[in-house]
Amino acid sequence: MNKTDPICGMKGHIKAHGHYFCSQHCIEKYEKENKIKHCPSCAIKGDHIPWYREKLYVVGLITTALIFISYLIPSLNKLHDAFIDYLRLIWWAVLLGLILGGTIDHFVPREWISKFLSTHKKRSILYAVGFGFLMSACSHGILAIAIQLYKKGASIAAVIAFLLASPWANLPITVLFFGFFGVKALLIIFSALVIAIITGFVYQLLDRKNLIEKNPNTVEVDKEFSIAGDFRKRFGNYKFGRKDIYGVLKGAWALAKMVVWWLFIGMILAAFVRAFVPTELLMMYLGPTIIGLLITLFFATIIEVCSEGSSVLAFEIFNQTKAFGNSFTFLMAGVSTDYTEIGLLWSNVGKKTAIWLPIITVPQILLLGYLFNVLL
Repeated sequence: MNKTDPICGMKGHIKAHGHYFCSQHCIEKYEKENKIKHCPSCAIKGDHIPWYREKLYVVGLITTALIFISYLIPSLNKLHDAFIDYLRLIWWAVLLGLILGGTIDHFVPREWISKFLSTHKKRSILYAVGFGFLMSACSHGILAIAIQLYKKGASIAAVIAFLLASPWANLPITVLFFGFFGVKALLIIFSALVIAIITGFVYQLLDRKNLIEKNPNTVEVDKEFSIAGDFRKRFGNYKFGRKDIYGVLKGAWALAKMVVWWLFIGMILAAFVRAFVPTELLMMYLGPTIIGLLITLFFATIIEVCSEGSSVLAFEIFNQTKAFGNSFTFLMAGVSTDYTEIGLLWSNVGKKTAIWLPIITVPQILLLGYLFNVLL
């Protein structure tokens, strides 16, 4: 039997209703969407993963122990301080992303997402980039929302376009970039949108050639289906209450167990680099050359944490080296090659989708970075 969870697309381990599910939350979502009366005895007893085998708890405990030890040992204090600084930078973005993801999970029907983002038409990519521009979470906060869109039936191409556009082409970051780079900020924003659109179109081509996975969550939507009409039908006389708060929090928690353990891994690795790799050494090799671009690409892969934090680092690179192309490469490559993003796509969407992301985006980023260094 296929063990893919019919709700989230992850690998399932709990057998119920003729399927395998990854969590009780997904079982309940399946029952709700298919109007099946909840039946606790439908799942095989003993098939639930004990809490001590959940990745979130295991990685969380290891991370907590490592940070506590680094606090006690003076020679490792820099690791503790770097991790805490990163935590201060991204906690609100991650929390916002989880709450927005939980809100989507509770209130937004799959049909709405499928109507705009599940089609293979070019306009679905433009919709995805537009939705990304309206978001205000950073790259790690946006991960939770992107995975939730995938679970709701958005095409993989649309999810990738959304993921690439959101961190650097959203309104708050636009304002921040203008404070750092002045008018040149427009080049970063415009380039981010162009890369997101081109990459989305390439993923659509790969989908037609069956070179990436299919989203098992997509639902067929009648051409006559109206979101406005469906909204009035669902929420015209809707009374919000405690059950809605509980539903949002429950969806956010289910999403946290999927996403947050990856963030812990990324933060620990980033903290190691920040604590033990001298800043002077980084700046020395990040000049406006081909080698400098490649070295920037390497460091962007391992130390990118969130858009706000990366924006400051990118400006410092520009301030020290005057290599605007390197700053752009540092920003965009952080999203395209970051092991957190790739790991989440690998485990939640598919390995082909994850592998193609840097293959498609890195050449575009390096080309634009080189042109910026030469022309500006």
